[in-house]
Amino acid sequence: MFKRYHQLFTALRVLLDLAIVAAAFAGAYSLRFNSPQTWPYPELPAARETLIVGALALLIWPLSLRAMGLYRAQRQKTPLDEVFGVFKATLVAGLLLVSATYFVREARYSRAMLAIFTTLAFLGVALARVFFKEILQALRRRGFNLRYVLVVGAGRLARQVLEQIDLHRELGFRPVGCLSLQRKRVGTSVAGSEVVGTLRELRQVLQARGVDQVLVALPSRSFHHLPRIMEICADTTVDVKVVPDLYQYATLFGGLEEFGGLPVVNLQSTGVLGINAVVKRIFDLVFSALFLLVLSPLLLLVAALIKLTSRGPTLFTQERVGLDGKPFRMLKFRTMRIDAEQEGPRFAEAGDPRVTPVGAWLRRLSLDELPQLLNVFKGDMSLVGPRPERPVFIERFRRRIPRYQLRHMVKSGMTGWAQIHGLRGNTSIHKRVEYDLYYIEHWSLLLDLKILARTLAFGFLSRNAY
Repeated sequence: MFKRYHQLFTALRVLLDLAIVAAAFAGAYSLRFNSPQTWPYPELPAARETLIVGALALLIWPLSLRAMGLYRAQRQKTPLDEVFGVFKATLVAGLLLVSATYFVREARYSRAMLAIFTTLAFLGVALARVFFKEILQALRRRGFNLRYVLVVGAGRLARQVLEQIDLHRELGFRPVGCLSLQRKRVGTSVAGSEVVGTLRELRQVLQARGVDQVLVALPSRSFHHLPRIMEICADTTVDVKVVPDLYQYATLFGGLEEFGGLPVVNLQSTGVLGINAVVKRIFDLVFSALFLLVLSPLLLLVAALIKLTSRGPTLFTQERVGLDGKPFRMLKFRTMRIDAEQEGPRFAEAGDPRVTPVGAWLRRLSLDELPQLLNVFKGDMSLVGPRPERPVFIERFRRRIPRYQLRHMVKSGMTGWAQIHGLRGNTSIHKRVEYDLYYIEHWSLLLDLKILARTLAFGFLSRNAY
């Protein structure tokens, strides 16, 4: 029954998208040819050509949305995921429509009109998707449009699954209970859900409880039960999903991939690869060059102050570890005496006697970090990323902090997620690693812009900078 309702709902979504696309086409035509700036337009396209282009748009748009999976039931998608999916589908559909109009007539159809139409179609479809997503999530929180889930398992993994279901009630999943491998667990509860039977009773529970989806949450040592579970579920219409116990070993970007047609569980990877790496590098090049140009008078002033007030070079280079654990020479304005590390390397502390008077002021304002813009421009560093550390300290940290080395899966940065949350200077290394790994796993250009904006607005003054 649920699947029949889903088919009806999908048909309504397609009709709504078609209506929005048609309205966007009419609106774009009106804006392009009936606005005060262009009306009366000297060469209006023939009505037949306009109808052909409109019909092509109505054909291409739903096909593109379908190709991007936007008509599949994916409750886990956030509104932002929907908008991004619509953007990709619109981009593809727009390019296909422009290509198709070459065959409408020898003189190409108005490119301005098609650009306006594509923009309006994206805004209309995206806003409609977000609006209905929010309505559906509100209804699901109130107990409507639900899918009833049976969890096979009653251990640690099943508890995690049930906790996530309860945490995200807006997705519309409700547990009908759990099945245990052991009879003695029947009648107890797991994360608020009753253990309603054993695995032997799977067929009866599916028939009695109106189950829409089975979530198999068994430990890997119990996966020999999976063929029997699938045999029973194949005699019903329920969806079956497996929560792999392997994810307990996942670190960064764990997920399912394909390798020569075989499904492969990826336990560790990084998202800043391919086009993402190119985009991040272009971002770094443009903004580092801009900052160097704008801040050049300040850089010269700071260099002069250091030279005039203490003996030694203006710039200080130090070996740090960056992407893939490779060392590089990081630049800073010198803030300490030239004999500061005669007794060996150590962290700077509040009131550190090694710091010069001008150096203390530079550290307080974080101006000593500005020469790293050259490291960013050169490609050794990024504007945003985990702060690079010295090899001598890394050897110490990696022995006592789990997953510390994962920080080096992206380029080191001048500022980062940890720094804008006050984790600078002599603060918790464990907490810094936690924030750095969050940044790596959730990286996006928008997140980089957010971190950079907060650094520029509030990050230069820090009580932990010394």
